[in-house]
Amino acid sequence: MGKAELGPAGRSRGGGGVVSRLGAWLELVRWHKPSGRLILLIPAGWSLWLLPAVPPPPALVAAIVVGGLAVSAAGCIANDLWDRRIDPLVERTRTRPLAAGRVGTLEALMLLAISLAAGLAVVLWGLPGESRGLCLGLAMAALPPVLLYPSAKRWFAYPQLVLALCWGFAVLIPWAAATGSLAGGWPLALTWLATLLWTFGFDTVYAMADHDDDRAIGIRSSALSLGRRAPLVVSLCYAATALALALAAGLRGLAPASWLVFAVAALGMLREGWSLRRPGLGRGDFGRHFSHQVWLGGLLLLALVLGRLP
Repeated sequence: MGKAELGPAGRSRGGGGVVSRLGAWLELVRWHKPSGRLILLIPAGWSLWLLPAVPPPPALVAAIVVGGLAVSAAGCIANDLWDRRIDPLVERTRTRPLAAGRVGTLEALMLLAISLAAGLAVVLWGLPGESRGLCLGLAMAALPPVLLYPSAKRWFAYPQLVLALCWGFAVLIPWAAATGSLAGGWPLALTWLATLLWTFGFDTVYAMADHDDDRAIGIRSSALSLGRRAPLVVSLCYAATALALALAAGLRGLAPASWLVFAVAALGMLREGWSLRRPGLGRGDFGRHFSHQVWLGGLLLLALVLGRLP
């Protein structure tokens, strides 16, 4: 099947009122699914609460949240622009605004530009002046993988690794904004590694939901590349995530009582990974797994907050 036959070209069909347009735009940036936004902000929270000095300033936290939402929106729009002819062929994505023609390509490009401009504004005016140059450099370095990640599934057997690298900037930028450098030693390196491993794990599971459709279309994913080994690899990723974050927290002197919360979250991650071995799992099961990772990642963040409160 040639590309011209794959689906709608992204024309806006059916205008509707202002409310319906706004709803389609919010759906395009996935704000109707907050779990996907939180799962990007959680590693930023890990970074902020493993800084040498805590708590992080509220203004910095607010800037990181707004910037993270802007970058997340840009990534979603770029993904749907790349896939606007493929998404109609995938059961999970065929109702997305671009795939269904409820948002046009020019509209999406406009929203992409607005999202990128909002992220840039946060860097230029929302972050501390002494760290602005470094953060701007990191933001520029993050932009190519964020925009190119959606194309990786066409030429790379493990596109989830590209997404993991994108997620890694959610650790580096907050740290750089707070300290003015990336000289964070092992706590920063371990938090960055934990984020990469966690992201690769949960996005591999996310790709399992589209396993059959991706195979039929010829799209690549770590779920397809790993095959039957995927549950084992995801479990190992989760175990290594918990270990790396525990080492980072230990180096920061986490309060003893908070380790119980940390252990519950870590065991929950391992249990979720192991549960992927059950036969007969469907799309709903993989979607619930993704949602559970938001809760478990948030629980790890809670452990860091409780353990490092002054």
